[in-house]
Amino acid sequence: MLASRFPGILPTMTDAEALESAAIQSLGSGGFRVTDWKRRPYRAPHHTASAVALVGGGSEPRPGEISLALNGVLFLDELPEFDRKVLEVLREPLESGKITVSRAARQADFPARFQLIAAMNPCPCGYLGHPSGKCHCTPDQVTRYRGRISGPLLDRIDIQIEVPSVPEAELTRQSAGESTEAIRRRVESAHGVQLERQGKSNGRLGVKDIDRICVPDAAGEALLRQAMGRLNLSARAYHRVLKVARTIADLASSDSIASAHVAEAVQYRRLDRA
Repeated sequence: MLASRFPGILPTMTDAEALESAAIQSLGSGGFRVTDWKRRPYRAPHHTASAVALVGGGSEPRPGEISLALNGVLFLDELPEFDRKVLEVLREPLESGKITVSRAARQADFPARFQLIAAMNPCPCGYLGHPSGKCHCTPDQVTRYRGRISGPLLDRIDIQIEVPSVPEAELTRQSAGESTEAIRRRVESAHGVQLERQGKSNGRLGVKDIDRICVPDAAGEALLRQAMGRLNLSARAYHRVLKVARTIADLASSDSIASAHVAEAVQYRRLDRA
């Protein structure tokens, strides 16, 4: 449910983005529908999907799910249930924003800039940490289950959070949450700041851009160095934490990256070190 709501809080598509997405979707089996103009794509392939279905292919190369999700959201539910080889092909597109499909007869390059959202259970039975104590998975079973996701792929996922089970009392109680429109306005505002500052979103910043734009204050730099040592963060994770911290600061309308912004960004990467 959370993943399906996500496209609604993303910034409004530009004409260029809409044309690009429409062109790619017109190559897919379903084609492009005019009613979807400027509507960010949402793709949720089943975990039995093959590598060709995900990245594209065929005798006449066609775009796969990662390209059909261009400028939108790709949601992978039950992430460990996907074939390991299928998941590993995501690594390069997540880094470069494109995918090259090579066949004997021809080669095709497809764009693959998408927002990846993935979900998985904490253990094979799904009840690890549940208040009822129904989980009987052994530590070895839990380790093997989580080990289906490789470190390099997990390293490319900027935010990794645990969503605990909701008590029955809270499920039946009405809550006053924010509307999608209210959240989208905040996102639009932060996105506008990023375009004005660097001409692109924080997610597309290169290493040189990060060194120039994502510089934390002294306290934030010290905190990040400490986190790198304790959590054994890679160089890729270091840069991704900085980009997330810059985004958090933008959402808070802060010109500088403070230690609080760095701390929040680091907290979002604790799961891959559990």
